[in-house]
Amino acid sequence: MKIESDDVRIRPFRPRDQTAVKNLILTGLVEYWGSLDPTLNPDLNNIAASYANGTFLVATLHEEIIATGALIFEKASNVPTGRVVRMSTNKQYRRQGIGYILLDALCKVAKDTGYELIVCETTSTWQNAITFYLNFGFEIIGEWGGDTHFQLSI
Repeated sequence: MKIESDDVRIRPFRPRDQTAVKNLILTGLVEYWGSLDPTLNPDLNNIAASYANGTFLVATLHEEIIATGALIFEKASNVPTGRVVRMSTNKQYRRQGIGYILLDALCKVAKDTGYELIVCETTSTWQNAITFYLNFGFEIIGEWGGDTHFQLSI
């Protein structure tokens, strides 16, 4: 299904989104890994509380949540830094620019918050995600623990 970017809306997470957002993210993880250890995702049990000090956005198409992404404060840097987490797009809507729109919105929030740097990571074997971040403008800063780490100056 080809969609127009004008039809996609980005908005903050609402508590009533809890079930749909959790299912979207977990479904994406199962699609990639083939199985899921539910103990590895405790932040998804109460997204509003887990991300209360950050920004959690959803992309919607006709009120259906089709993508997610969050921005949290990264404490390990001397430069004001945000970390992008929980980027996930419904399989039906991938490769249509939805993730780009959502990540761009998170970058704007980061800039407005006063962050100078955004970091993120993904599994080193997840080539589609690596390509996505590189195409957006992130640069690889290293690989360790099986993950590829990125940064973007804003």
